[in-house]
Amino acid sequence: QVQLEESGGGLVQAGGSLRLSCVASGSSISSFYAMTWYRQAPGAQREFVAGFITGDSTTYAESVKGRFTISRDNAKSTMYLQMSNLKPEDTAVYSCNANYYTYPGPVEVWGQGTLVTVSS
Repeated sequence: QVQLEESGGGLVQAGGSLRLSCVASGSSISSFYAMTWYRQAPGAQREFVAGFITGDSTTYAESVKGRFTISRDNAKSTMYLQMSNLKPEDTAVYSCNANYYTYPGPVEVWGQGTLVTVSS
């Protein structure tokens, strides 16, 4: 059974940086056809942040382009989100998501999330 665990969240001042990690257990991340970061701010809906979609292609939300960088280390079964020039509006619970094929069909897995708080 695949499980995801995020870490790296915390309190940071505006303009600062953080790196989030998402470690997968139960399978290599190279077997996932999509692996993404989402976030949910207080009182808001969950929104897409960045992700690997079909192979090594990356995609970012407009709000984080140029500030966030997604990467992964297949050997460590870990995906990262490097966040720079953080803004108070980046405050949210960040969760990773993975999609993979198995029998009898595709599976989607979520981590528990890690809280990022950006102070002004």
